[in-house]
Amino acid sequence: MSRARTVPAGNHGHRMDSGHPGRMASAPSGPVACRLMQQIIDAILQGAPGEELAAIALPESYKATVVLASEQTMFDGMESEDKDPRQALHLQEIAMPELAPDEAVIAVMASSINFNTVWSSIFEPVSTFGFLKRLGKESYWGARHDQPFHAVGSDASGVVLRVGSAVRKWKVGDKVVVHCNHVDDQDPSSHNDSMLGDNQRIWGFETNYGGLAELSVVKANQLMPKPAHLSWEEASVNALCNSTSYRMLVSRNAAQMKQGDAVLVWGASGGLGGYAVQYILNGGGTPVGVVSSPEKVGLLNDLGVEHVIDRRASNYKFWADEHTQDETEWRRLGKDIRSMIGRDVDIVFEHPGRQTFGASVFVAARGGTIVTCAATSGFMIEYDNRHLWMKLKNIISSHFANYAEAWAANQLICEGKIQPILSAVYPLEQTGEAAYQVHKNLHEGKIGVLCLAPSEGLGIDDPEFRAKVGEDRITAFRRHGA
Repeated sequence: MSRARTVPAGNHGHRMDSGHPGRMASAPSGPVACRLMQQIIDAILQGAPGEELAAIALPESYKATVVLASEQTMFDGMESEDKDPRQALHLQEIAMPELAPDEAVIAVMASSINFNTVWSSIFEPVSTFGFLKRLGKESYWGARHDQPFHAVGSDASGVVLRVGSAVRKWKVGDKVVVHCNHVDDQDPSSHNDSMLGDNQRIWGFETNYGGLAELSVVKANQLMPKPAHLSWEEASVNALCNSTSYRMLVSRNAAQMKQGDAVLVWGASGGLGGYAVQYILNGGGTPVGVVSSPEKVGLLNDLGVEHVIDRRASNYKFWADEHTQDETEWRRLGKDIRSMIGRDVDIVFEHPGRQTFGASVFVAARGGTIVTCAATSGFMIEYDNRHLWMKLKNIISSHFANYAEAWAANQLICEGKIQPILSAVYPLEQTGEAAYQVHKNLHEGKIGVLCLAPSEGLGIDDPEFRAKVGEDRITAFRRHGA
């Protein structure tokens, strides 16, 4: 990634003095900002109390991973697989935005790569600057997000540095993780299920000031307690994918998996699948994982997944050509599943999209459910509707998680019942390379990014509980070299 100038904050980017409740003290950028950032890091590493952190002035600017509006057309005419996130992601100084009453400033110790960061970096399927412009038109506070840069990232672990005047449940010094559900709770459409809010957005993808940065600005209702037995990087990878998998499988808003259910999980060692198989096992279900190498089969076996399909060894060809799917290959997959578990699966955990969706609809049992989010292999879906309607199957859409679901999923991490699936760690300066690894599917689990944390393994506050959970369980994805 390249380094460049400080990017201006725009019309509503001014900061206010520290004498007003909930407003930020600030100091110049440049060398002074670097010294202040180092003071913040040192104070956090030394376990400084909140009042000491609050006494450190916030810099006027900080380093963030951004894409630029001026480069939105850089990949025009290229195939998706040829677009390179390393060319579009830049590490730059951006101006600290004004803090809204319901927000907090977070010192980001670590973050992670999600597919939405890849999508942002290749401006596909659309440029995210359209999201920022629409948010900018909503309100005074929304206008801060409409900038010529987009600071990306939808996961973070860190420490609260400032809170707005309306924040009640969090204080400076709290160690937190951040979920990405960004919604205006004044809108009645969000009251029953905040994911149904008319203006629900994903922080760091559809909003600015995301987590792949030294600092971040988030709504206070995005904050959750950091699991005390995990390092900063282990804690940073969970919120988006873990919460998404929880909603898809456990929540009443999606598949509502019950004991005894058999579940086919595509990409079962990946960012979503690695959590999904844990929920299935914990909930008394039978996971059937699909992966792409013998090493990944071994990883899933180590996690307790008995039934695993190596799709490359099986060499399924669901598409005979660009326009035609091959039903005989669907039938072969169904036969392979039945040879393992003796029946069809009740639920299909579907996120690849175009490449697998036809097969997913076919292999689900009569009356079964296909629960879908994302579409990493393409979002224009085709399937044979006869296999859906005549066998009374269901397709249920799912998108991230509401506040209660995200909190419940995080609590299971805190209790050691769900493990992080961290497989690799990169420094903030190499976010572009980390995103490239995800874009090319060269990784497993989740890739973490160290932001302010100077090295791996820091931030573990409860080593006794960590030992009880088990180092081998917590680090399974690292140990397998996935």
